[in-house]
Amino acid sequence: MKQATPTLTTDWQNESSSTVRSKKLSWQATTTRYMWYIALALIAFIVLCALVPQWIAPYSPVDMVADRILQAPNAINWLGTDYFGRDIFSLVVYGARDSLLIGFSSVVIGILVGVLLGTVAGYIGGILDTIVMRFIDILMTIPGVLLALAIAAALGPGLLNIIIAISVSAIPGYARVMRGQMVSLGSRGYVEASRSLGASGLRIVWKHILPNAVSPILVMGTLGLGTAILTGAGLSFLGLGVIHEIPDWGALLSQGRGYLTVAWWICTFPGLAITVFVLAINIIGDDLRDRLDPQSSYL
Repeated sequence: MKQATPTLTTDWQNESSSTVRSKKLSWQATTTRYMWYIALALIAFIVLCALVPQWIAPYSPVDMVADRILQAPNAINWLGTDYFGRDIFSLVVYGARDSLLIGFSSVVIGILVGVLLGTVAGYIGGILDTIVMRFIDILMTIPGVLLALAIAAALGPGLLNIIIAISVSAIPGYARVMRGQMVSLGSRGYVEASRSLGASGLRIVWKHILPNAVSPILVMGTLGLGTAILTGAGLSFLGLGVIHEIPDWGALLSQGRGYLTVAWWICTFPGLAITVFVLAINIIGDDLRDRLDPQSSYL
């Protein structure tokens, strides 16, 4: 009887610990799921603002009302007005278009060019692989934001120039990942079997390597979207962004910084829009990484 008591106690402790662990995992899964739904809803709303801002904004972003200059948030102007009497909510809604266009275009171009470079380097190999990857290594030694800033400063302000600048800063990461996938997947058994059956190199790349390399590229692109939007907002804040009568989020921040002490809402709400969208994108990206590329979540 004296020896049975510790065994029963140990079994009860193990069962209790297992129950606590399962409840904790269940709570984490539930919380993650709800956060994912909230993030997806926020992204959908902001994308809707970018696509059809006239359906959501109560006023035109270029309407100037002289008797409503620097009004705090109120029932008429939900997020207040700026120093021209323009409605801040309408400006934030219309500003989403250029901000998201910069982010999505930069990521798409970065993925296309980066995947092409990585595929060519990994497929051909040899001296071409060495040259391409050494050039990629040189670019990766420069912080992405600094590289984009240097390119944007050289090209000048403008929508196309800022997209080019951010795209170039994103290309090295995608190229390196794709080249690694080419080397890793190229030695798999099904690739060797296809090669032994006489399949051409291009067919092997198109049918076997590229489809299996989509997951890490997709995860990296989703997470990179938030970085691209942040970089675009930063360049616009510095005056290197889009020259347009309807400012994007970064330009709104720049225009309102001089009024921060007397009209805090001019900077606060565009900054909040950037924060919310980037945070939502990161939540979706983390979930995609856990689902599609679980090994990288431990790195």
